[in-house]
Amino acid sequence: MVQKASGMTYAPKGEENVVCGKGDFRFGVIGLEHGHIFGMCNGLMEAGGELVSVFDPDEAKVAAFCKTYPGVAVAASELEVLEDARVQMVAGASVPSDRCSLGLRTMQHGKDYFTDKPPLTSLPQLEAARQKVTETGRKYAVYYSERLHVEAAVHAGQLIRDGAIGRVLQVVGLGPHRLNAPSRPPWFWDKNKYGGIICDLGCHQIEQFVHWTNAKSAKLLHSKIANYSADRPGFEDFGDATFVADNGATHYMRVDWYTPTGLGAWGDGRTFVMGTHGYLELRKYLDVARDPQGDHVYLVDERGEHHIAVHGKIGFPFFGEFVLDCLNRTEKAMTQEHAFLAIELALTAQKNAVRIG
Repeated sequence: MVQKASGMTYAPKGEENVVCGKGDFRFGVIGLEHGHIFGMCNGLMEAGGELVSVFDPDEAKVAAFCKTYPGVAVAASELEVLEDARVQMVAGASVPSDRCSLGLRTMQHGKDYFTDKPPLTSLPQLEAARQKVTETGRKYAVYYSERLHVEAAVHAGQLIRDGAIGRVLQVVGLGPHRLNAPSRPPWFWDKNKYGGIICDLGCHQIEQFVHWTNAKSAKLLHSKIANYSADRPGFEDFGDATFVADNGATHYMRVDWYTPTGLGAWGDGRTFVMGTHGYLELRKYLDVARDPQGDHVYLVDERGEHHIAVHGKIGFPFFGEFVLDCLNRTEKAMTQEHAFLAIELALTAQKNAVRIG
Protein backbone atom coordinates (compact mmCIF):
# COMPACT_ATOMS: atom_id res chain seq x y z
CA MET A 1 0.00 0.00 0.00
CA VAL A 2 1.24 3.52 -0.80
CA GLN A 3 2.42 5.42 2.27
CA LYS A 4 -0.31 7.96 3.09
CA ALA A 5 0.83 9.54 6.36
CA SER A 6 2.53 12.44 4.56
CA GLY A 7 1.36 14.17 1.42
CA MET A 8 4.96 15.11 0.62
CA THR A 9 5.92 11.45 0.19
CA TYR A 10 2.65 10.26 -1.36
CA ALA A 11 3.61 8.66 -4.68
CA PRO A 12 0.90 6.46 -6.24
CA LYS A 13 1.73 3.55 -8.47
CA GLY A 14 -0.50 2.08 -11.18
CA GLU A 15 -0.49 -0.73 -13.68
CA GLU A 16 1.77 -0.41 -16.70
CA ASN A 17 -0.04 1.07 -19.69
CA VAL A 18 2.74 1.51 -22.22
CA VAL A 19 1.80 3.85 -25.09
CA CYS A 20 5.11 4.09 -26.96
CA GLY A 21 8.03 1.97 -28.08
CA LYS A 22 11.17 1.47 -26.03
CA GLY A 23 13.32 4.59 -26.26
CA ASP A 24 10.62 6.64 -28.00
CA PHE A 25 10.13 8.97 -25.04
CA ARG A 26 13.03 9.87 -22.77
CA PHE A 27 12.96 12.34 -19.91
CA GLY A 28 15.33 13.77 -17.34
CA VAL A 29 14.70 15.07 -13.83
CA ILE A 30 15.91 18.35 -12.34
CA GLY A 31 14.85 19.31 -8.82
CA LEU A 32 14.01 16.93 -5.97
CA GLU A 33 12.70 19.36 -3.35
CA HIS A 34 9.24 17.77 -3.18
CA GLY A 35 8.41 14.07 -3.03
CA HIS A 36 5.78 14.49 -5.73
CA ILE A 37 8.61 13.92 -8.20
CA PHE A 38 8.35 10.20 -7.40
CA GLY A 39 4.68 10.11 -8.37
CA MET A 40 5.46 12.03 -11.54
CA CYS A 41 8.21 9.57 -12.52
CA ASN A 42 6.08 6.56 -11.64
CA GLY A 43 3.32 7.71 -13.97
CA LEU A 44 5.63 8.56 -16.86
CA MET A 45 7.51 5.25 -16.61
CA GLU A 46 4.31 3.21 -16.38
CA ALA A 47 3.30 4.85 -19.67
CA GLY A 48 6.55 3.77 -21.33
CA GLY A 49 8.74 6.77 -20.62
CA GLU A 50 12.46 6.14 -20.07
CA LEU A 51 14.13 7.97 -17.19
CA VAL A 52 17.56 9.01 -18.43
CA SER A 53 19.19 11.22 -15.83
CA VAL A 54 18.72 13.24 -12.66
CA PHE A 55 20.29 16.36 -11.20
CA ASP A 56 19.91 18.04 -7.83
CA PRO A 57 22.61 19.80 -5.78
CA ASP A 58 21.61 17.79 -2.68
CA GLU A 59 23.54 14.51 -2.83
CA ALA A 60 21.33 12.86 -0.20
CA LYS A 61 18.20 13.54 -2.26
CA VAL A 62 19.91 12.18 -5.37
CA ALA A 63 20.97 9.04 -3.51
CA ALA A 64 17.41 8.40 -2.35
CA PHE A 65 16.14 8.97 -5.88
CA CYS A 66 18.66 6.53 -7.34
CA LYS A 67 17.68 3.92 -4.76
CA THR A 68 14.09 4.15 -6.01
CA TYR A 69 15.10 4.22 -9.69
CA PRO A 70 18.30 2.18 -9.99
CA GLY A 71 20.20 2.68 -13.22
CA VAL A 72 19.36 6.35 -13.68
CA ALA A 73 22.45 8.39 -14.55
CA VAL A 74 23.45 11.14 -12.13
CA ALA A 75 24.18 14.35 -14.03
CA ALA A 76 26.97 16.64 -12.85
CA SER A 77 24.92 19.77 -13.53
CA GLU A 78 21.55 21.04 -14.63
CA LEU A 79 23.08 22.01 -17.96
CA GLU A 80 24.11 18.43 -18.60
CA VAL A 81 20.46 17.39 -18.53
CA LEU A 82 19.26 20.38 -20.55
CA GLU A 83 21.86 19.83 -23.28
CA ASP A 84 21.35 16.05 -23.52
CA ALA A 85 19.94 15.47 -27.01
CA ARG A 86 18.29 12.24 -25.85
CA VAL A 87 16.10 14.05 -23.33
CA GLN A 88 12.77 15.19 -24.76
CA MET A 89 11.21 16.43 -21.54
CA VAL A 90 12.37 17.59 -18.12
CA ALA A 91 10.33 16.77 -15.03
CA GLY A 92 10.98 18.72 -11.87
CA ALA A 93 9.85 19.46 -8.33
CA SER A 94 12.08 22.38 -7.36
CA VAL A 95 11.29 24.95 -4.69
CA PRO A 96 7.97 26.39 -5.96
CA SER A 97 9.32 29.90 -6.58
CA ASP A 98 12.10 28.40 -8.74
CA ARG A 99 9.86 26.24 -10.92
CA CYS A 100 9.10 28.90 -13.51
CA SER A 101 12.72 29.84 -14.15
CA LEU A 102 13.59 26.15 -14.61
CA GLY A 103 10.70 25.83 -17.02
CA LEU A 104 11.89 28.82 -19.05
CA ARG A 105 15.39 27.35 -19.31
CA THR A 106 13.99 23.95 -20.24
CA MET A 107 11.80 25.31 -23.02
CA GLN A 108 14.64 27.51 -24.27
CA HIS A 109 16.63 24.29 -24.73
CA GLY A 110 13.88 22.89 -26.93
CA LYS A 111 12.40 20.49 -24.36
CA ASP A 112 8.94 20.11 -22.86
CA TYR A 113 8.57 20.77 -19.14
CA PHE A 114 6.53 18.85 -16.55
CA THR A 115 6.44 20.47 -13.12
CA ASP A 116 4.91 19.76 -9.76
CA LYS A 117 2.17 22.07 -8.58
CA PRO A 118 2.14 24.99 -8.03
CA PRO A 119 3.84 25.47 -11.39
CA LEU A 120 4.85 29.03 -10.44
CA THR A 121 4.19 31.52 -7.67
CA SER A 122 3.43 34.93 -9.19
CA LEU A 123 1.45 36.53 -12.00
CA PRO A 124 4.62 37.97 -13.64
CA GLN A 125 6.04 34.45 -13.73
CA LEU A 126 2.82 33.25 -15.36
CA GLU A 127 3.14 35.90 -18.07
CA ALA A 128 6.76 34.89 -18.70
CA ALA A 129 5.78 31.22 -18.98
CA ARG A 130 2.99 32.01 -21.42
CA GLN A 131 5.34 34.06 -23.57
CA LYS A 132 7.97 31.31 -23.61
CA VAL A 133 5.40 28.68 -24.60
CA THR A 134 4.31 30.87 -27.50
CA GLU A 135 7.91 31.58 -28.48
CA THR A 136 9.17 27.99 -28.36
CA GLY A 137 6.11 25.84 -28.99
CA ARG A 138 7.08 23.63 -26.05
CA LYS A 139 4.80 22.37 -23.28
CA TYR A 140 4.65 23.66 -19.71
CA ALA A 141 2.66 20.83 -18.12
CA VAL A 142 1.55 20.62 -14.50
CA TYR A 143 1.17 17.69 -12.11
CA TYR A 144 -2.21 18.52 -10.55
CA SER A 145 -2.05 15.23 -8.69
CA GLU A 146 -5.28 15.45 -6.71
CA ARG A 147 -7.19 14.86 -9.94
CA LEU A 148 -4.63 13.18 -12.19
CA HIS A 149 -3.27 10.65 -9.69
CA VAL A 150 -6.43 9.76 -7.72
CA GLU A 151 -8.62 7.01 -9.15
CA ALA A 152 -11.77 8.38 -7.51
CA ALA A 153 -11.20 11.68 -9.31
CA VAL A 154 -10.44 9.96 -12.60
CA HIS A 155 -13.66 7.93 -12.37
CA ALA A 156 -15.66 11.01 -11.39
CA GLY A 157 -14.41 12.69 -14.54
CA GLN A 158 -15.56 9.74 -16.61
CA LEU A 159 -19.01 9.81 -14.99
CA ILE A 160 -19.35 13.54 -15.55
CA ARG A 161 -18.21 13.23 -19.17
CA ASP A 162 -20.81 10.49 -19.72
CA GLY A 163 -23.59 12.69 -18.33
CA ALA A 164 -24.23 10.72 -15.13
CA ILE A 165 -25.21 13.82 -13.15
CA GLY A 166 -26.22 16.13 -16.00
CA ARG A 167 -24.69 19.57 -16.33
CA VAL A 168 -22.33 20.44 -13.49
CA LEU A 169 -23.60 23.40 -11.47
CA GLN A 170 -21.25 23.49 -8.50
CA VAL A 171 -18.01 21.95 -7.23
CA VAL A 172 -16.99 22.03 -3.56
CA GLY A 173 -13.38 21.02 -2.97
CA LEU A 174 -11.89 20.36 0.47
CA GLY A 175 -8.13 19.87 0.68
CA PRO A 176 -6.95 19.51 4.29
CA HIS A 177 -3.30 18.54 4.83
CA ARG A 178 -1.22 17.31 7.75
CA LEU A 179 1.52 19.75 8.73
CA ASN A 180 4.27 17.33 9.80
CA ALA A 181 6.26 20.39 10.83
CA PRO A 182 9.56 18.68 11.81
CA SER A 183 9.93 17.15 8.35
CA ARG A 184 9.43 20.36 6.40
CA PRO A 185 12.34 22.16 4.68
CA PRO A 186 13.02 25.85 5.42
CA TRP A 187 11.40 27.06 2.19
CA PHE A 188 8.09 25.51 3.25
CA TRP A 189 7.59 28.30 5.82
CA ASP A 190 8.56 31.18 3.50
CA LYS A 191 5.61 32.64 1.58
CA ASN A 192 7.97 34.09 -1.01
CA LYS A 193 9.07 30.51 -1.73
CA TYR A 194 5.76 28.59 -1.66
CA GLY A 195 3.48 31.37 -2.89
CA GLY A 196 0.83 31.29 -0.18
CA ILE A 197 -1.65 28.59 0.76
CA ILE A 198 -4.16 29.19 -2.04
CA CYS A 199 -1.38 29.18 -4.61
CA ASP A 200 0.25 26.06 -3.16
CA LEU A 201 -2.74 23.91 -2.20
CA GLY A 202 -5.74 25.71 -3.63
CA CYS A 203 -4.62 25.31 -7.22
CA HIS A 204 -5.50 21.59 -6.90
CA GLN A 205 -9.11 22.36 -6.03
CA ILE A 206 -9.43 25.11 -8.61
CA GLU A 207 -8.04 22.88 -11.36
CA GLN A 208 -10.70 20.26 -10.62
CA PHE A 209 -13.43 22.88 -10.75
CA VAL A 210 -12.23 24.22 -14.09
CA HIS A 211 -11.97 20.69 -15.53
CA TRP A 212 -15.30 19.28 -14.35
CA THR A 213 -17.31 22.37 -15.27
CA ASN A 214 -15.49 22.75 -18.61
CA ALA A 215 -14.92 26.40 -17.76
CA LYS A 216 -12.90 28.57 -20.10
CA SER A 217 -12.64 31.39 -17.58
CA ALA A 218 -13.88 32.22 -14.10
CA LYS A 219 -14.29 35.22 -11.82
CA LEU A 220 -13.12 35.37 -8.23
CA LEU A 221 -15.94 36.38 -5.90
CA HIS A 222 -14.16 36.26 -2.55
CA SER A 223 -11.11 34.73 -0.91
CA LYS A 224 -9.50 34.78 2.50
CA ILE A 225 -6.38 33.49 4.20
CA ALA A 226 -5.49 33.06 7.86
CA ASN A 227 -2.93 31.96 10.37
CA TYR A 228 -4.56 30.47 13.44
CA SER A 229 -1.38 29.11 14.98
CA ALA A 230 0.56 31.18 17.51
CA ASP A 231 3.64 29.03 16.90
CA ARG A 232 4.19 30.22 13.32
CA PRO A 233 2.61 33.68 12.98
CA GLY A 234 3.84 34.28 9.42
CA PHE A 235 2.65 30.99 7.98
CA GLU A 236 -0.70 30.69 6.22
CA ASP A 237 -2.52 27.63 7.56
CA PHE A 238 -6.03 28.27 6.21
CA GLY A 239 -7.44 29.54 2.93
CA ASP A 240 -10.70 29.49 1.03
CA ALA A 241 -12.23 31.05 -2.07
CA THR A 242 -15.38 31.18 -4.17
CA PHE A 243 -15.58 31.52 -7.95
CA VAL A 244 -18.17 31.66 -10.71
CA ALA A 245 -17.29 30.26 -14.13
CA ASP A 246 -18.12 31.74 -17.50
CA ASN A 247 -20.86 29.12 -17.89
CA GLY A 248 -22.48 29.96 -14.53
CA ALA A 249 -21.09 27.05 -12.51
CA THR A 250 -19.83 27.98 -9.05
CA HIS A 251 -17.03 26.77 -6.80
CA TYR A 252 -16.10 26.84 -3.15
CA MET A 253 -12.70 25.57 -2.06
CA ARG A 254 -11.07 25.26 1.34
CA VAL A 255 -7.52 24.23 2.17
CA ASP A 256 -5.76 24.03 5.52
CA TRP A 257 -2.90 22.50 7.53
CA TYR A 258 -5.03 21.15 10.38
CA THR A 259 -5.31 17.40 9.75
CA PRO A 260 -5.12 15.76 13.19
CA THR A 261 -2.55 13.07 13.93
CA GLY A 262 -5.27 10.48 14.49
CA LEU A 263 -6.33 10.44 10.84
CA GLY A 264 -4.98 7.50 8.86
CA ALA A 265 -3.98 9.64 5.87
CA TRP A 266 -2.29 12.97 5.29
CA GLY A 267 -5.66 14.59 4.60
CA ASP A 268 -9.33 13.73 4.30
CA GLY A 269 -9.60 15.06 0.77
CA ARG A 270 -13.21 15.29 -0.36
CA THR A 271 -14.96 16.71 -3.38
CA PHE A 272 -18.68 17.29 -3.98
CA VAL A 273 -19.96 17.80 -7.51
CA MET A 274 -23.58 18.86 -7.97
CA GLY A 275 -25.29 18.48 -11.32
CA THR A 276 -28.73 19.00 -12.77
CA HIS A 277 -29.60 15.28 -12.46
CA GLY A 278 -27.53 14.05 -9.52
CA TYR A 279 -24.46 14.57 -7.43
CA LEU A 280 -21.12 12.96 -6.59
CA GLU A 281 -19.04 12.78 -3.46
CA LEU A 282 -15.40 11.67 -3.61
CA ARG A 283 -13.62 10.34 -0.53
CA LYS A 284 -10.16 10.30 -1.97
CA TYR A 285 -7.67 8.91 0.53
CA LEU A 286 -9.80 7.01 3.04
CA ASP A 287 -13.38 6.67 4.28
CA VAL A 288 -13.16 7.94 7.83
CA ALA A 289 -13.61 5.31 10.55
CA ARG A 290 -14.93 2.85 7.97
CA ASP A 291 -12.30 1.95 5.37
CA PRO A 292 -8.59 2.93 5.36
CA GLN A 293 -8.56 2.37 1.62
CA GLY A 294 -9.28 5.42 -0.51
CA ASP A 295 -10.92 6.04 -3.88
CA HIS A 296 -14.56 5.91 -2.88
CA VAL A 297 -17.09 7.48 -5.24
CA TYR A 298 -20.66 8.07 -4.06
CA LEU A 299 -23.20 8.77 -6.79
CA VAL A 300 -26.82 9.74 -6.25
CA ASP A 301 -28.88 9.98 -9.42
CA GLU A 302 -32.46 9.56 -10.57
CA ARG A 303 -32.19 5.76 -10.23
CA GLY A 304 -30.90 5.61 -6.67
CA GLU A 305 -27.86 5.70 -4.39
CA HIS A 306 -24.59 4.10 -5.49
CA HIS A 307 -21.27 3.45 -3.75
CA ILE A 308 -18.44 2.74 -6.20
CA ALA A 309 -15.09 1.62 -4.77
CA VAL A 310 -12.56 2.14 -7.56
CA HIS A 311 -9.13 1.68 -5.95
CA GLY A 312 -6.93 -0.35 -8.29
CA LYS A 313 -9.64 -0.52 -10.95
CA ILE A 314 -9.37 2.69 -12.99
CA GLY A 315 -5.73 3.56 -13.44
CA PHE A 316 -4.21 6.90 -14.36
CA PRO A 317 -4.75 7.61 -18.07
CA PHE A 318 -3.28 11.12 -17.92
CA PHE A 319 0.30 9.91 -18.18
CA GLY A 320 -0.13 7.87 -21.34
CA GLU A 321 -2.13 10.68 -22.93
CA PHE A 322 0.54 13.17 -21.93
CA VAL A 323 3.39 11.10 -23.35
CA LEU A 324 1.49 10.84 -26.63
CA ASP A 325 0.81 14.58 -26.57
CA CYS A 326 4.54 15.24 -26.28
CA LEU A 327 5.31 12.85 -29.14
CA ASN A 328 2.45 13.94 -31.41
CA ARG A 329 2.28 17.64 -30.39
CA THR A 330 -1.38 17.31 -29.42
CA GLU A 331 -3.31 18.44 -26.31
CA LYS A 332 -5.54 15.55 -25.27
CA ALA A 333 -4.28 15.03 -21.71
CA MET A 334 -4.57 18.68 -20.69
CA THR A 335 -4.49 21.85 -22.73
CA GLN A 336 -1.90 24.50 -22.03
CA GLU A 337 -4.70 27.01 -21.57
CA HIS A 338 -6.25 24.86 -18.85
CA ALA A 339 -2.97 24.31 -16.99
CA PHE A 340 -2.32 28.04 -16.88
CA LEU A 341 -5.93 29.04 -16.10
CA ALA A 342 -5.99 26.96 -12.91
CA ILE A 343 -2.89 28.63 -11.49
CA GLU A 344 -3.96 32.06 -12.71
CA LEU A 345 -7.19 31.77 -10.71
CA ALA A 346 -5.26 30.52 -7.67
CA LEU A 347 -2.81 33.41 -7.85
CA THR A 348 -5.66 35.91 -8.28
CA ALA A 349 -7.41 34.50 -5.22
CA GLN A 350 -4.14 34.57 -3.28
CA LYS A 351 -3.39 38.16 -4.25
CA ASN A 352 -6.86 39.45 -3.38
CA ALA A 353 -7.45 37.40 -0.23
CA VAL A 354 -8.68 39.06 2.93
CA ARG A 355 -6.42 38.16 5.86
CA ILE A 356 -8.28 37.06 8.97
CA GLY A 357 -7.35 35.63 12.34
